Amino acid sequence: MGDVMAETEVRPAQPRTNVCVTLPDKRTFEGPVGTTVGMFLKAAFPEPEAPLIAALVNGQLRELTYAVKRDCDVEPIDLAHSDGVRIYRRSLSFLMMTAARKVLPGVEIFFDHSLPFGGYFCEVRNREPLTPDELEAIAAEMQRMVAADIPIARTSIPLEEALSIFQSRNELDKVQLFQGRERNKKDYLQWYILDEYQDYFHGYMVPSTGYLQYFGLLPWEDGFILQFPRRHQPRELQPVQRDPQLLSVFRDYGRWLRLLGAKSVGELNAIIARKELRTTILVSEALHEQRIADITQQIWERRQHVRVVLVAGPSSSGKTTFAKRLGVQLLAHGLHPFALELDGYFVNRENTPRDENGDYDFEALEAVDLDLFNANLQALLQGDAVQLPNFNFFTGQREPGRTVQLRSGRDAKCIIIVEGIHGLNPKLVYALPPETLYRVYVSALTQLNLDRHNRVPTTDTRLIRRITRDARTRGYSATETIARWESVRRGEKRHIFPYQENADVMFNSALVYELSVLKPLAEPLLLQVERDSRQWVEAKRLLTFLQWFLPVETAQVPENSLLREFIGGSSLEEFRWD
Repeated sequence: MGDVMAETEVRPAQPRTNVCVTLPDKRTFEGPVGTTVGMFLKAAFPEPEAPLIAALVNGQLRELTYAVKRDCDVEPIDLAHSDGVRIYRRSLSFLMMTAARKVLPGVEIFFDHSLPFGGYFCEVRNREPLTPDELEAIAAEMQRMVAADIPIARTSIPLEEALSIFQSRNELDKVQLFQGRERNKKDYLQWYILDEYQDYFHGYMVPSTGYLQYFGLLPWEDGFILQFPRRHQPRELQPVQRDPQLLSVFRDYGRWLRLLGAKSVGELNAIIARKELRTTILVSEALHEQRIADITQQIWERRQHVRVVLVAGPSSSGKTTFAKRLGVQLLAHGLHPFALELDGYFVNRENTPRDENGDYDFEALEAVDLDLFNANLQALLQGDAVQLPNFNFFTGQREPGRTVQLRSGRDAKCIIIVEGIHGLNPKLVYALPPETLYRVYVSALTQLNLDRHNRVPTTDTRLIRRITRDARTRGYSATETIARWESVRRGEKRHIFPYQENADVMFNSALVYELSVLKPLAEPLLLQVERDSRQWVEAKRLLTFLQWFLPVETAQVPENSLLREFIGGSSLEEFRWD
């Protein structure tokens, strides 16, 4: 008798009705399929320390309106996080534009540049500057909209329709930008709608106006400030500081952009497409050289007193090339530059201070042997022979270096150039009279924005510079450079930015065309970042940003350009100081 097989009933799998979300602290929350990530986070963090702005869902940055359809890991992004800050500022800009159009129909507002205390400098260009009463009316409308908690909707629209809207509003800078996108055969656009106003913004938004409680509108020079919180105090606005030198640098650069006819990325791309970039490059470089010559002239006029030039600035600002080009100009004026490397004066590793995490803090002023540095400076200026120190980064110990002496007969015309992050800190050189010092602050303060409403952060320019240079000179991957960047930024905020107004002069190292040159070099490096790594969120953001720029070959960059410090091929690499 054969085996008897029981007939088994096979039923189709039932669709899941719930999903589970796991937080970094291992707590798990369950909810219906399609629940937004914002709802999960609201349940998990009913009273967050900083306002929740977005989330990482399985390592991908998502808006709080993102619908969760399967089990996933979720990490909250708040206003103390760099991505949270960017989303908050972008959303606040949208709110301000919407309120301004309600209060003052037809007003054209441009976001010009950022301010160190937390804000955007804005201006209107089709009428007189906004009055205090008008700003107060806009702020009141913004507060009304925040209280009403109006949704910020996201949708996709055909590119042709978006271009038509931009044309009707006379936003020709956006038309130029997106015509480049049209050439790339992308026929749609991510679009945001708030109340009756709609626009494109480069990046994500908060779900509604109720998230945007912290802001201020203040008259400022011939424009106004849209003020927002900084990361370290996400629920407070910082006191307003007047930085006259910084403001002057931005004004000069804005004048340069108008002179070059490249006030936005769309205009730059149009210049590249017309094959007219060579003139733009030459004029940009000439403006840099003119500024360095002006700085040299100031030093020359103080030559009876100035003996030391201190060059400081944040990472990848171009300090090294600036110092060398300054040295060339000093030689042309009959002065004799001598480079004194601050890195040689690091204390031995066991004496290096540690940060709040217990790690060595190489960027702290106490990591430098100030007594030896000042003693060597004095001896050199007196004409003594001095054995300079050399720091061995492998052993972490300071070793004897070469012996140098400023040659007799030239001492009165010798200028010692010191490049380092602490150059603006008064505590660095305590042994010399203040009149013998001349301080230069170098930074890449770009004002070339995507369009009137989408800023190009100066930090992004420096990060892309550093990714490119680190890969070429140190063999670092983009992943490694991005991973270090947060620590680098903390050091800058602590040791550089507080002292920038101590500078006798500021030099803006930004070049209008540089991101077009860096694009084909940086993109392959960013594409190598692993998709499941923490650094991919930043890499993806930078790749999305670089898509707006038409590429330019490095061969077009002059050999003495400051940009060569990052892309290689600088004719100044062999420049001799002594």
